[in-house]
Amino acid sequence: MTEQQGSQLLSGLLQALKEERHLSVLHIGPVQPETVAFFSAFPCRLYFNDLFAELPLSRSDDEDNSLQQRVRELLWYADDVRFDICLFWDIFNYLDEAAVTAVMDVLRPRMVPGGRAHCFSVHNTRSEQRDRKYAIVAEDELRLRPRERRLEGYRPHPQGRLKQLLQGLEVERSVLLADSRLELLLRAPGGPRPGGPRKGG
Repeated sequence: MTEQQGSQLLSGLLQALKEERHLSVLHIGPVQPETVAFFSAFPCRLYFNDLFAELPLSRSDDEDNSLQQRVRELLWYADDVRFDICLFWDIFNYLDEAAVTAVMDVLRPRMVPGGRAHCFSVHNTRSEQRDRKYAIVAEDELRLRPRERRLEGYRPHPQGRLKQLLQGLEVERSVLLADSRLELLLRAPGGPRPGGPRKGG
C-alpha cells in the first residue's frame, strides 16, 4: 500500500534549488514519476542510480578488491560530474561496513564543497525491515511504495557507527521518526553555511 510521509528535513535540503541554478542531484533508487515531476520545476540535472537493484553489495574474504571495483563501476560518471545534493534514502541500511565505505570513497570526491545529502537510518538496530521506494511529492512530503520483492542484505548500523562510516559527510540535523527510524540531513565540508552569505549575491 502506498504511504504518504512528512519530512522535517527535506525542505532545508531542497532550499538550495531555489537559491542556486543548475544544480546536480543524485537520487539513489529507481525512477519515480513524482520525483521527476518535482525536479522538473527547477533548472537542475537529475541522476538516478538504483543501487538497490544491485543488492547484496558486500565483501567476502576471497573477494579482495572486487567490491570496491564493482561500486566504482556502478557509480561511474564523467570526470566533470559533481553533485550538489545526494538522496540516499535508506540504502545504508542494506550495506555492510565495507560497502558503505566503498560508496563513500567513490562519492566523496564528487560532492561539491558544502553539498547536502539526506538519508534514513535507524535509532534501534532491531527495527523491522521496511522495503520501500521513495518519491518526492513536495518539499516536505514523500510517497512511499512497497517493493515487489524483499531486499537482501538488511543490516542497519548503530547511529554512532554510521556517522563514522559516512566519512566526508557530517550530520547537520537528525529527527527521530516512528518505529525507531531516523531521518538525517548531511553536509559535505566547505562552502557557505545554509543561510550564510553567498558569493556573487
